[in-house]
Amino acid sequence: MYLFVAFAQISGVGIGFFTLRLIVIPLFSETEVDLDDRLTPKDDHVIICEYRRDSAVLLDELGELGIDYVLLSSDAENARELSDEGYSVIDGSPQEAAAFERAGIDTARAVIADAGDANVDTILTARSLRPDIETIVLTDDDGMRDVLLDCGADTVLSPRGILGHRLAEMAVSSFSSQLTETTVLGGDIEVTEIPVHPESRLIGTRIENSNIREETGANVVGAWIDGELQLPPSPDAIVRQNTVLLVSGDHDALEAVSEFTGPRRSSRRHDRIVLAGLGEVGEAARATLSESGVDSVTVDIEDGEAVDVVGDAGEKATLAAAGIDAADAIIVGLPDDSAVLLTTVLARSLNPEIEVLARVSDTDATAKALSAGADYVLSVPRVSARMIAKELRGEDVLAPASQIRLVRVAAAPFAGSTLAESELAETTGCRVIAVTGDDGLSSTVDPHRTFAGDERLVIVGTDEAIQRFEKRFDVSPTEPAS
Repeated sequence: MYLFVAFAQISGVGIGFFTLRLIVIPLFSETEVDLDDRLTPKDDHVIICEYRRDSAVLLDELGELGIDYVLLSSDAENARELSDEGYSVIDGSPQEAAAFERAGIDTARAVIADAGDANVDTILTARSLRPDIETIVLTDDDGMRDVLLDCGADTVLSPRGILGHRLAEMAVSSFSSQLTETTVLGGDIEVTEIPVHPESRLIGTRIENSNIREETGANVVGAWIDGELQLPPSPDAIVRQNTVLLVSGDHDALEAVSEFTGPRRSSRRHDRIVLAGLGEVGEAARATLSESGVDSVTVDIEDGEAVDVVGDAGEKATLAAAGIDAADAIIVGLPDDSAVLLTTVLARSLNPEIEVLARVSDTDATAKALSAGADYVLSVPRVSARMIAKELRGEDVLAPASQIRLVRVAAAPFAGSTLAESELAETTGCRVIAVTGDDGLSSTVDPHRTFAGDERLVIVGTDEAIQRFEKRFDVSPTEPAS
């Protein structure tokens, strides 16, 4: 009897687990869920169509900026997964008017289309319902720009082209004292990123002993050292090979810094850059290098008119044929992240002194690329999200693909206090680099100045730092920083 009772109890528990796992759970998971019912009322929102550049990166960006949205995806499974994670997503085809109506196009402020070959159909569908709605289109084929504009797009963004252009700019900046791009803060004050050349006299020098301010008049606002942004840089931080300085000042001062961080005249070498991959990113980088007068050796798996070396950039023989041992830098623009990481490691092993600039398709691969030996890394999802945010919010950055954000905010939260008392840098990672008041814009910020509250501050920081600042002080950007 004891054995029978024990068997009955054990079998009962087993049958319960069996029933729950194989019958009950699948029954509920397969139940149809209407994602429309999960949407909260929308007004002045944006409708995002078929966004596939790591949707969570863009949606998190919009959420942090306080921009309401609805993501419209024809992939029902993907839509449900994102909806389960708390995002405002519905399934449906953006080529059907009914889907736009469900997404609330009547009250939307803009439509963002990233539907590839279906972009034209998506634009025309949206225009048929709301002829006046703003349309922003993303494309990986810059040759489609005119076509998309002709069919009704207001703005056409090519993230990969911008990314390739930015990587080439950073590479050129390392071997030239010519400024590539600056952001005007107001008056004569500008801010830009300037790489430190491997043969610069600053290599091995502490920031406090660099004498940059004394000799150029510019302020070192921040610095990328070993892949980490320091705002402001520690006085004891040592300038290493391929450090990137964030500096502010008038244009002449910034040019002086660019010359100051460059190589000694006697040690200048013939500029040569290896370009791995000739897709959208690679073509944009090649065009920028050509305009800058820098020699480049192109590598691609497929032969073409602009390809110098045909082969896999992830093989030592291919990189050796491209002259990696004598090159100053390599721009890795391959579409596969695993290939990017492999090429980065091989390039670093074949030429320890080379500067490696890479693109990645997955945001999470950025840290891996830096660990693999890359000096500067940009991710397609992050660049795409920043470009869209700039269009929607009007925020500015040093360049569309820069990793630094500049915003102007009201100084009301600091009324009656000073920056030193606020501990802004310690708690948020941001830094105030300029103040607009009745006396105009000043590049010199006194940490002990007591604010009246009617001033406006120009804040610099990474995406995450700016978001922390906005949350802590309950403020939002009032206008672009330039």
